[in-house]
Amino acid sequence: MGIRDGLKKQALEVSGKAMEKLMADEKRAMAIANAIGKVQRGKQALDRGQEELMKAFHFAPRSDFKAVGKQLSGLKRRLRELDEKLDDLP
Repeated sequence: MGIRDGLKKQALEVSGKAMEKLMADEKRAMAIANAIGKVQRGKQALDRGQEELMKAFHFAPRSDFKAVGKQLSGLKRRLRELDEKLDDLP
Protein backbone atom coordinates (compact mmCIF):
# COMPACT_ATOMS: atom_id res chain seq x y z
CA MET A 1 0.00 0.00 0.00
CA GLY A 2 1.38 3.39 -0.98
CA ILE A 3 1.49 6.55 1.06
CA ARG A 4 -1.48 7.95 -0.81
CA ASP A 5 -3.63 4.89 -0.11
CA GLY A 6 -2.59 4.90 3.53
CA LEU A 7 -3.53 8.54 3.94
CA LYS A 8 -6.88 7.95 2.23
CA LYS A 9 -7.60 5.03 4.55
CA GLN A 10 -6.67 7.04 7.65
CA ALA A 11 -8.76 10.00 6.53
CA LEU A 12 -11.73 7.72 5.92
CA GLU A 13 -11.36 6.13 9.36
CA VAL A 14 -11.07 9.50 11.11
CA SER A 15 -14.05 10.96 9.26
CA GLY A 16 -16.09 7.83 10.01
CA LYS A 17 -15.32 8.08 13.73
CA ALA A 18 -16.17 11.79 13.69
CA MET A 19 -19.51 11.07 12.03
CA GLU A 20 -20.26 8.33 14.57
CA LYS A 21 -19.62 10.73 17.46
CA LEU A 22 -21.57 13.48 15.76
CA MET A 23 -24.59 11.27 15.10
CA ALA A 24 -24.48 9.45 18.46
CA ASP A 25 -26.77 12.07 20.01
CA GLU A 26 -30.24 11.73 18.50
CA LYS A 27 -31.11 15.42 18.94
CA ARG A 28 -27.90 16.48 17.23
CA ALA A 29 -28.49 13.99 14.41
CA MET A 30 -32.00 15.39 13.90
CA ALA A 31 -30.66 18.96 13.90
CA ILE A 32 -28.08 18.02 11.27
CA ALA A 33 -30.70 16.26 9.15
CA ASN A 34 -32.99 19.30 9.40
CA ALA A 35 -30.13 21.62 8.42
CA ILE A 36 -29.30 19.47 5.41
CA GLY A 37 -32.96 19.49 4.41
CA LYS A 38 -33.08 23.28 4.66
CA VAL A 39 -29.98 23.59 2.50
CA GLN A 40 -31.49 21.29 -0.12
CA ARG A 41 -34.78 23.22 -0.13
CA GLY A 42 -32.84 26.47 -0.38
CA LYS A 43 -30.89 25.19 -3.37
CA GLN A 44 -34.11 24.11 -5.08
CA ALA A 45 -35.63 27.56 -4.45
CA LEU A 46 -32.48 29.20 -5.80
CA ASP A 47 -32.61 27.03 -8.93
CA ARG A 48 -36.28 27.90 -9.47
CA GLY A 49 -35.55 31.59 -8.98
CA GLN A 50 -32.66 31.44 -11.43
CA GLU A 51 -34.88 29.70 -13.98
CA GLU A 52 -37.60 32.36 -13.60
CA LEU A 53 -35.06 35.16 -13.87
CA MET A 54 -33.60 33.67 -17.05
CA LYS A 55 -37.08 33.44 -18.54
CA ALA A 56 -37.86 37.03 -17.51
CA PHE A 57 -34.79 38.24 -19.39
CA HIS A 58 -35.72 35.99 -22.33
CA PHE A 59 -32.59 33.88 -21.90
CA ALA A 60 -32.70 30.15 -22.35
CA PRO A 61 -32.79 28.40 -18.97
CA ARG A 62 -30.22 25.78 -18.00
CA SER A 63 -32.72 22.97 -18.60
CA ASP A 64 -33.04 24.03 -22.25
CA PHE A 65 -29.26 23.86 -22.67
CA LYS A 66 -29.25 20.38 -21.16
CA ALA A 67 -32.00 19.24 -23.53
CA VAL A 68 -30.19 20.67 -26.55
CA GLY A 69 -26.97 19.01 -25.38
CA LYS A 70 -28.69 15.63 -25.23
CA GLN A 71 -30.13 16.12 -28.70
CA LEU A 72 -26.72 17.12 -30.03
CA SER A 73 -25.15 14.01 -28.48
CA GLY A 74 -27.77 11.85 -30.18
CA LEU A 75 -27.13 13.54 -33.52
CA LYS A 76 -23.38 13.09 -33.17
CA ARG A 77 -23.85 9.40 -32.38
CA ARG A 78 -26.15 8.95 -35.37
CA LEU A 79 -23.66 10.79 -37.61
CA ARG A 80 -20.88 8.42 -36.52
CA GLU A 81 -23.09 5.43 -37.28
CA LEU A 82 -23.89 6.78 -40.74
CA ASP A 83 -20.23 7.56 -41.37
CA GLU A 84 -19.29 3.97 -40.49
CA LYS A 85 -21.97 2.64 -42.85
CA LEU A 86 -20.65 4.85 -45.64
CA ASP A 87 -17.12 3.58 -45.02
CA ASP A 88 -18.40 -0.01 -45.35
CA LEU A 89 -19.91 0.63 -48.79
CA PRO A 90 -17.86 -0.68 -51.77
